[in-house]
Amino acid sequence: MRTDSSPGTLPAREHLPAAAAGTPVLDVVIPVYNEEKDLGPCVLRLHGHLARTFPYPFRITVADNASTDGTPHVAERLAARIPEVRSVRLEQKGRGRALGAVWSASEAPVLAYMDVDLSTDLNALLPLVAPLISGHSDLAIGSRLSRSSRVVRGARREFISRSYNLILRGSLQARFSDAQCGFKAIRRDVARVLLPLVEDTGWFFDTEMLVLAERAGLRIHEVPVDWVDDPDSTVHIVRTATEDLRGVLRVGKALASGSLPLDRLTRPFGDDPRDRELADVPGGLARQLVGFCVVGGLSTLLYLLLYTGFRAFTGSQAANALALLLSAVANTAANRRLTFGVRGRAGAVRHQAQGLVVLGIGLALTSGSLAALSAANADPAHSTELAVLIAANLAATVLRFLLFRAWVFPDRPHGSYPQGESR
Repeated sequence: MRTDSSPGTLPAREHLPAAAAGTPVLDVVIPVYNEEKDLGPCVLRLHGHLARTFPYPFRITVADNASTDGTPHVAERLAARIPEVRSVRLEQKGRGRALGAVWSASEAPVLAYMDVDLSTDLNALLPLVAPLISGHSDLAIGSRLSRSSRVVRGARREFISRSYNLILRGSLQARFSDAQCGFKAIRRDVARVLLPLVEDTGWFFDTEMLVLAERAGLRIHEVPVDWVDDPDSTVHIVRTATEDLRGVLRVGKALASGSLPLDRLTRPFGDDPRDRELADVPGGLARQLVGFCVVGGLSTLLYLLLYTGFRAFTGSQAANALALLLSAVANTAANRRLTFGVRGRAGAVRHQAQGLVVLGIGLALTSGSLAALSAANADPAHSTELAVLIAANLAATVLRFLLFRAWVFPDRPHGSYPQGESR
């Protein structure tokens, strides 16, 4: 996966200012390959719709993917005839390659694309880009799988589309509903940082872009669409599905290894200007607290199970120490990855060593509580022991979170993590 050419953390989202005369706010890209028959009607229909309904300056860019028929000539004639239309010729095939090239070179603050067959009802175009113009969202996608969408297509394509999205949810934990709908938009400031990380140049481009954006915490807006399948579509379903599955595997490996610098895509917590003026406020505190509580709950359960098992063979102090040691190692590893977002192997040994120091403090609290209980009652009931240990562990948990956040996994300035380690 590419990890270079990314200029840094994104600023807070803001409403786009009024465009200067002649500068398009929206650039709609139509990637085409051998579409000389459909290109003209598509561009004319899209231009007419935008001219009637879109309140900002716009442009339509035809991105020709090395067509071998008359598509380039049709595109050139349309560009010469209509001021808002331009034509771009690429000598290599690939929808992702075309979108990446045109979006990267465009000066419009909002970038969109749609398929040449115009299967998606154009009335969804303004709702698609409005959240990007307002500063509410970073990307927007049309969804054919929303409850309020109206879709006409064959059973086979319906099955493939839903199966693919189930695969994305199960393997990459994707939460967006429809990766393959050819109706998407992105803010230019986001594209400038995100596109260098997207490796695919074909049909998987959309999915990879969305997965990386979602993992980085960017906001993806979904618009229910009315969609009618094009029976003359030239997409090779089997080959495309195979390439998509390879892409899922590649992206999954990259995310698991932590090789992608997704921290460069982070937004400030709040977009209100007052939020940017606050000093010494920990970033991501709410998310870290939730993750820490989940990991802590599971670790406590593991600790109690281990303690109960060891207590059958040894004394309470030894059982407590062994259970606390094993659960602490698991707790540090889980918090490192899930709560504080540290990926890769760099620093793992140091983190575990620091975690053992934190364990020593927890051991002192729990052992001290057991010692106090023994002094008060020479033969306490097992349930009483567990109750005392739970109370001591709650106190140790609060202290553990503070030490983890301030000492073991402190927030670092951008770019200060060693290669292979990211937050």
